[in-house]
Amino acid sequence: MNGLLVSTRGLVHIYRSEGHEVAALSGVALDVAVGEMVGLLGPSGAGKSTLLNLLAGVFRASAGKVFIGPLELSAATPRQLDEMRANDVSLMLQGASRNLLPYFTPHENVRFAQGAARRAGKDLPEPGDVLATVGLEANAHRPLSELTPGHLQLAALAVAMAPRPGVLLADEPTSQLDHPARDLVLERMSAVNRELGTTIVLVTHDPDVAAYLPRTITIRDGRVGGEGRSGEEYAVVTPDGFLPLPLHVREHLHPGTLVRFHRSEDEADGQYVLIAEEAGHEGGGDE
Repeated sequence: MNGLLVSTRGLVHIYRSEGHEVAALSGVALDVAVGEMVGLLGPSGAGKSTLLNLLAGVFRASAGKVFIGPLELSAATPRQLDEMRANDVSLMLQGASRNLLPYFTPHENVRFAQGAARRAGKDLPEPGDVLATVGLEANAHRPLSELTPGHLQLAALAVAMAPRPGVLLADEPTSQLDHPARDLVLERMSAVNRELGTTIVLVTHDPDVAAYLPRTITIRDGRVGGEGRSGEEYAVVTPDGFLPLPLHVREHLHPGTLVRFHRSEDEADGQYVLIAEEAGHEGGGDE
């Protein structure tokens, strides 16, 4: 089991656009346990891909902290970040072709991807064994031009897993696939997570992919806006006490609505009831 903990605290990322500063992330607090498989959800522009690039050390955070295992990325040297990306963290970009050398076979792509880690002395499986892990051993030596879109994505997954990273970050790994290919890629990613213990964080817009995952985290307005467990969405209290309500709740609460919490009569169950009241009026409806 080679998974690593992924954690952020007060994560802020600001970039300039047309002469203005834009906050892509505003105080994200995130914890992904060793060996978890988690999906990042949210509308376009919410900051999901930015968060993925911060976890990979591609971007430097404007403020806050990012931990990959014991390494705090904002305090890491360029050499430490290079070593992390070569050995411990793999980033799958959206679109299989962006992860593969087109003139190499899957076997050759995996061998090439292992180069830096092998030179550093890391003990790695043979390329054929990596391809077998993702179910692509029968196509190991075929030209990429002969592979289906689903098999190309499996080849990209094999390349990402080539150095046996502790963390796999995947940006929309199923976005360009039909349903059978999508399900095949998800099953193989789950096998990697289950058999190798790799911590996996993936971005998706697909509700079927989200439903497949044991845990999802919704990024909204640059912050963690909710979590999903087994298809049920929950609001999440951040370390600074911020409580972003799920969209299906916000749709029923007009601007100016007063909200209070009432503990249930059975205090042992630890449950609270949200009571919303229109400003200036008594009463209200439970959510």
